[in-house]
Amino acid sequence: MTSNDTLREGLLRTRVGEPGGLRTPQKLMIFVLSMSLFGLSNIILEVIPDISIGPVDISVSYFVFVPLVMVALFSPFWAAIGAPLGEIVFTDLLMGDFSGLAEVEGFIQMALALYIAGSLIRDPRRVGQIWMGAITVVVVDKFLSAAVDLAKVWVGVEDAEFVEGLPQSILLLEGIGFGVDILISGILFGAIPAMYLIPALHGKIEPLLGLRPRMPGERVPGAGGTWFIVLAVLLSVASFLFAFLEAWDMSVGSVDAELRETYGDGMLWISVALLVALLIATVLVARWRARRREHQGAGSAERDA
Repeated sequence: MTSNDTLREGLLRTRVGEPGGLRTPQKLMIFVLSMSLFGLSNIILEVIPDISIGPVDISVSYFVFVPLVMVALFSPFWAAIGAPLGEIVFTDLLMGDFSGLAEVEGFIQMALALYIAGSLIRDPRRVGQIWMGAITVVVVDKFLSAAVDLAKVWVGVEDAEFVEGLPQSILLLEGIGFGVDILISGILFGAIPAMYLIPALHGKIEPLLGLRPRMPGERVPGAGGTWFIVLAVLLSVASFLFAFLEAWDMSVGSVDAELRETYGDGMLWISVALLVALLIATVLVARWRARRREHQGAGSAERDA
């Protein structure tokens, strides 16, 4: 089967009239894949030690290329909400370090950043758009996070982390951390691997999952409209409110079991096993549904003949 046949096969498996041409099982599959892959990447980060140079931490916040591939190739909305949930479930909740409602802050910031980045990538084969998407993820997420930290200090619910002898050092620290995140997470572990992976996978992996590949120039429904800008602003404000819940010790639903500190890194393998099982089950169900639809289509064609 040629690449054009494979692409056409993926196109025929969509339902006309639904946003993005997706059916509910396909949306669920994108959601689960994004959640599993980003959760797995964050588990890997748990074993990578952080480097500190004075008050500045040199670390990888997340592997941006993993969720960026998902939002660039598939539906940005379902991939964007799945990725941060994978981090919460598999690296926070299962490790016994869950902050309850305060976790919503990070979820909103990352989901919003990924959706904006996925909306910016109109052509998954254009390297420039991929670089812009990768850097946008870090800029949006870290800008909102830095703004929350500064707001906490300004309101007085947290103490500022000053460098001795430098009165306005909190701004300097936030600025340095922002630049480090863009360089390491946005470029080194974001744009560079993504610019090879996304074009290589585009048009090849989607039909195998029964999904229609995103067409070059295709606009994400609703992205860039007035309602989207208003919603983005409201979500940003909401992330501030949930962040202050943690600062005010209003951690509703929090879990502080510290399982990893108690049982060691072996707990990470439990998360990996659950992730792999979930990922395999999702792929198997997707392939089974694809074969079922092919048989139904073949049977319908025979009856029409």
